Amino acid sequence: MSRLALEVSDIFRTSGPVYRAREAGHLSLGQLRVMSAIEACRTAVLGGHVMRCADCAHIDIAYNSCRNRHCPKCQAAAAYDWLQARQAELLPVPYYHVVFTAQIADIAYTNKAVIYDALFKAASETLLRIAADPKHLGAKIGVTMVLHTWGSALTHHPHVHCVVPGGGISPDGQHWICCRPRYFLCVKVLSRLFRRLMCQRLIAAHAKGALQFFGEIATLHDAGVFREFLRPLRRVNWGVYAKSPFAGPDQVLSYLARYTHRVAIANSRLVSFDGERVRFKWKDYRKAGQARYGVMTLDAHEFIRRFLLHVLPDGFHRIRHYGLFANPTRADTIAKARALLAGAPPAPAQDKAPPEPTPPAPCPCCGGPMIVIEVFERGAMPQARPSAPAPQWCDTS
Repeated sequence: MSRLALEVSDIFRTSGPVYRAREAGHLSLGQLRVMSAIEACRTAVLGGHVMRCADCAHIDIAYNSCRNRHCPKCQAAAAYDWLQARQAELLPVPYYHVVFTAQIADIAYTNKAVIYDALFKAASETLLRIAADPKHLGAKIGVTMVLHTWGSALTHHPHVHCVVPGGGISPDGQHWICCRPRYFLCVKVLSRLFRRLMCQRLIAAHAKGALQFFGEIATLHDAGVFREFLRPLRRVNWGVYAKSPFAGPDQVLSYLARYTHRVAIANSRLVSFDGERVRFKWKDYRKAGQARYGVMTLDAHEFIRRFLLHVLPDGFHRIRHYGLFANPTRADTIAKARALLAGAPPAPAQDKAPPEPTPPAPCPCCGGPMIVIEVFERGAMPQARPSAPAPQWCDTS
């Protein structure tokens, strides 16, 4: 189906070559790969296949996707597959949403793997320790965490979103302990412990020589200077924010669908691009009501720079599970939690049936079945031609 909407790939294809030349030597290999993948996504560069309607002979060309996790066009299918697995793991209890924000964006950019990993570990340890304390909940909980590194204006703003069931398994493993209605854990207690654990991890990483500093913050290589840098951070509030509980499992899944595979900016937020300036929708959270919604204009090169701020290190996992949801024991602990909630012994594990293959989309003209009649490799052009010419900035898929 033809698409006329502006996409990030259009901006990259138009302004990317000049930006790469201007920033030669300053872009990482990972950033260059992301740019190339997004530019090539769903174009003949990656190959594809030709489909023809069995009823009316309408022809469509579908180009292959890049499958890069930073590509705005490639996340829907990945999110759907991930959610199908998570749907089978939902527990029949209220779920809560907690956000942990690190006040260290300045040093995080040049130390992404170390700082982001510390953010995950400090936040997860905070939740698990406070929940296990009998003065608060006294139970082992499960946590699903998702890393986001951006603000609405594409600035660098590392934080993790946590989805947590409202309760956990007792220390003796014999019963389920529910949290208080519409209340999970004390945010002030969470914030203080998170701040302390994060500072401890930063000092430990610095002592091991795992942190790198350049430019205006190069003096932070000195241990004494680094401790002085952290001193005021120990006195500010490290934003821990607990939202209202979800209304039910369907709302949990809806939330996860929006957050787990989100990238720095969705194509739907782009407003216009004139070849030099990009306009996109954003929210100013310092304002209230409708006043917070606006349109920001950036130079195309600045837009690309901000987008590339959020390219993750190779192999870094931005979705993680802890406690009851930890990968090695997740199936067993979820089965046990369900049994305790239902007051019955856990059901034996059953083999999952293989997923049904997704049928091709029906013919856009008559609704008939579409049949693949040609497959073409990377860089090749299809022999068949689509039934209607594709407009500018349009891929057929």
